[in-house]
Amino acid sequence: MKITLLPAVVLIAAVGSQGAQPRGANPFETDARQPSSNPIDTHVSALLRERGIEPARLCSDAVFLRRVYLDVIGTLPEPSEVRAFLKDTRPTKRSVLINELLTREEFAAYWSLKWCDLLRVKAEFPINLWPNAVQAYHRWIRDALRENRPHDKFARELLTSSGSNFRVPPVNFYRAVQSREPAAIAEAAALTFMGTRIAAWPEPRRAGLAALFSRISYKPTGEWKEEIVCLDPKPAGPLEALLPDGSKVRVAAGEDPRRAFADWLIRPDNPWFTRNIVNRVWAWLMGRGIIHEPDDIRPDNPPVNPGLLAFLERELVNAKYDLRHIYRLILNSRTYQQSPIPRSTRPEAEALFAHYMVRRLDAEVLIDALSWLAGDGEGYSSPIPEPFTFIPERERTVELADGSITSQFLEMFGRPARDTGLESERNNQPTDAQELHLLNSTHVQRKLERSERLRRVVNAAKGNARAIIGGIYLTILSREPAPAEVASAEAYFNKAGQQRGVADLAWALVNSKEFLYRH
Repeated sequence: MKITLLPAVVLIAAVGSQGAQPRGANPFETDARQPSSNPIDTHVSALLRERGIEPARLCSDAVFLRRVYLDVIGTLPEPSEVRAFLKDTRPTKRSVLINELLTREEFAAYWSLKWCDLLRVKAEFPINLWPNAVQAYHRWIRDALRENRPHDKFARELLTSSGSNFRVPPVNFYRAVQSREPAAIAEAAALTFMGTRIAAWPEPRRAGLAALFSRISYKPTGEWKEEIVCLDPKPAGPLEALLPDGSKVRVAAGEDPRRAFADWLIRPDNPWFTRNIVNRVWAWLMGRGIIHEPDDIRPDNPPVNPGLLAFLERELVNAKYDLRHIYRLILNSRTYQQSPIPRSTRPEAEALFAHYMVRRLDAEVLIDALSWLAGDGEGYSSPIPEPFTFIPERERTVELADGSITSQFLEMFGRPARDTGLESERNNQPTDAQELHLLNSTHVQRKLERSERLRRVVNAAKGNARAIIGGIYLTILSREPAPAEVASAEAYFNKAGQQRGVADLAWALVNSKEFLYRH
């Protein structure tokens, strides 16, 4: 399968022109109504009506299928799954699919990636967890997501555990902070569990929180890079500290001050904890937070929809901190299932969630999608630090435990360095270098040339051009082509020949925004 660049560019232009189609041929949305009793929609629609903003239509089944696969498990659906979903006539099929995806193994694998970014899971400088601790920490995070551990328990274990960083993985929360000074640890704890940056807090509040992390001890062992994190036994007297809400706490002699912070943090009536996590989950699924940025919660950065945020906070507490309940609520809402095509030109429409927010795939998801298409994988290795680390090609990139193990592609497409725990470390903004790599690199060329999936499409079609075109669209974009798209591709096949037509159509679709973006 020989790929040539110039015809692919011509086809990219033809594919891109299909965006301005008549309503009847638009593959991205539907005029179908979705009566919703979801309180999320009540809150969102009430504010949109108040502002005079018309919400987008409902997205099509094909768009929903691709969207929810990428958003929940970080991978593309199989063509057989697309066909089955599009043929399914049950009115509940979207809800059924959401429930299935939330229990799949890939859910824990993909969302471990998000948490490893926040928790700075990285073996090398400047975090220096080292490989054994990274693997243990990543496995603990993944197991917690797989078993749907309540979020309050998840946070408490991270904040209060003591022991070996190899054998008690959550103690790596304290080792993954660049400085071991109490002030730096307090800053990391507030950022991770409260979604706030304490640099602007008054000094007494910062010092009061830092005091709660002032009795942590780090002890080496005889094993290479193993370390014990525990309560320092030397300061024997009681400790007085200031909690983030301004209240004072007295920690008795011999007690662990970290527990006082954890006890305060996860109280059901403490909005800091619940607000932070439901706002983060909303941002991860919807593209921006109800409070934006999701890790910059402060009094002068109010939520765009206070009622919606308060509802999600109550739901999490009532569900006993079951985060999948929040995922399920959001994913089943009409707000999430809207078309990406706005019906309002008002500048605040996107911030008020009047349509689904289009955004580029994460670096790890994108390279996995290209590898899925090719039927191969990416090889990752790290010669330092000892021991040498080698990742089998069959492992998806989203499953990489160590933020130190990277590639030119991942760095080019904005994978975070995992140095700070800030959401802004990940950069999904498109660049010229990214476009040139996708359009003109031997890396992408080899994947398309060797694509087992494209080869199966061609073999199954037995020379039928329309069947080949339909199969390529279904495989790469998870939908059937519109009539105008079939006509453009057929004309090109007639001119260039089937072999080159297949390669160039695949390359054109891979370079389209429809493939590269969540929509």
